[in-house]
Amino acid sequence: MAAPAPVVLGIDDLRSLPRATRIARTSREGIQLLQEHRDSFIDELWLDHDLGGDDTIMPVVTLMEEAAFNGRPFQIGTVFVHSANPIGAETVVRSLTRWNYQVRRATA
Repeated sequence: MAAPAPVVLGIDDLRSLPRATRIARTSREGIQLLQEHRDSFIDELWLDHDLGGDDTIMPVVTLMEEAAFNGRPFQIGTVFVHSANPIGAETVVRSLTRWNYQVRRATA
């Protein structure tokens, strides 16, 4: 029997993220995507900080922080933060690391 395909989710307004099995383009879509996978394991989650206009990844980060605070963190192997905004990316890394998510800076 074949192993299940890895679940790789991306939240990015522009990049194609070829490894991603699903991509959300806004923070609202990103929240919905995470909620759809609430009770399953996510192998990789790719996050971009700036999502176009005034939209950023921070509502998604807040959702993940609140889940961890409530004792039900999202089950994610690794969160990869890829962003051309170094300050925004560092904010995401710091915020999620504080809640024991495995986070790495990456290039997409």
